[in-house]
Amino acid sequence: MSANRWLATGNYFTTYKEEQRIFFTHMDRLIFSFFLVCVFVWPLVLETNNKYMLVVDNILIAMIAVLGLNIVTGFAGLISIGHAAFVGVGAYTVASVARAMGNDYIFLTHAWPLMILLSGFVGAVFGAMVGLPAFRLKHLYLAIATLSFQMIFQWTINFMEFFNQGQTIFVGRAFWFTGEVGRNEHYIFWYYVILIVLVLTGFMVRNLLRTRFGRCLIAVRDNDRAADAMGMHPGLTKVYAFGLAGFLAGIAGALHAYLYRGVGVESFTLHASITYLAMAIVGGLGTLNGSFWGPAAIQMLELQVEKIADHAGDLLPASINLATALRPLAFGLVIVLFLMFEPRGIANWWRIVRSYFKLWPFRY
Repeated sequence: MSANRWLATGNYFTTYKEEQRIFFTHMDRLIFSFFLVCVFVWPLVLETNNKYMLVVDNILIAMIAVLGLNIVTGFAGLISIGHAAFVGVGAYTVASVARAMGNDYIFLTHAWPLMILLSGFVGAVFGAMVGLPAFRLKHLYLAIATLSFQMIFQWTINFMEFFNQGQTIFVGRAFWFTGEVGRNEHYIFWYYVILIVLVLTGFMVRNLLRTRFGRCLIAVRDNDRAADAMGMHPGLTKVYAFGLAGFLAGIAGALHAYLYRGVGVESFTLHASITYLAMAIVGGLGTLNGSFWGPAAIQMLELQVEKIADHAGDLLPASINLATALRPLAFGLVIVLFLMFEPRGIANWWRIVRSYFKLWPFRY
């Protein structure tokens, strides 16, 4: 590595410790710190309303969920078609406490950080249980196993009286040091909570990849037989990949329950699982920053498609329901185009832009 870590333009490492650094140069650390300051400060500087803050909060929650999906699908190479069910497990952990103890139970409203952690651990348990078939199954067969869990989850929620048969189970408002979080501060409060959780989980995943457990995930993805020959346990690696994915999904589900102050099964259907998978593909499988680009891109695409459908609805006859057809068409078209022309996702665009600025004015 260059002696001057401010102006280094190449990654020339002399030790393995240098290669495992989170920030290769001081400039990378400075830019990241500046970006963090911006995302924490902008709601205090710019005027925001609840509608747009809800959209931003949903994007951040999706980023946490896709971080978990990327551990399974991107880093471990396992296809999961039931990720929304893991998110639903976290949400219904909060809803179960609200159903059993009342939606204003003190553990829900005052000890909500512990409730979020508990939801993550419950999601991890279910994730590890669903990952158990990975000892014997792989590829399409393992994908069908995750799809089965998605169907079982929806059936259980829809037909059990305890879960209100899929109808909304309300959750009380959270309390902070200043008292109950009111309606006007609700979305901005949860924005900061979700953002802090996102930063912590992002660093957690980044540090996981620096350990032997993270390298085991990538080794099993590339060739599980070679990984087994080198002393790794492919089956156990796949199980803890599902467990970690379930943990992050459970946290995302708990945050979803608190943000919407209620839980309904319509937010955790198979369509939601496909959406999470699309976010991971568009962002870039097997990349950490792809877990952030994908949810933002897909959510913004859905908003733009809704606007286009509204404008077109004013011009076309009422018998033509363009909104119903345009959304799945745009959604599927984006996935197909990315798989054909940019399978490495938006993360690859980000890599190219970073390389250009790092090497400028040189062309190599």
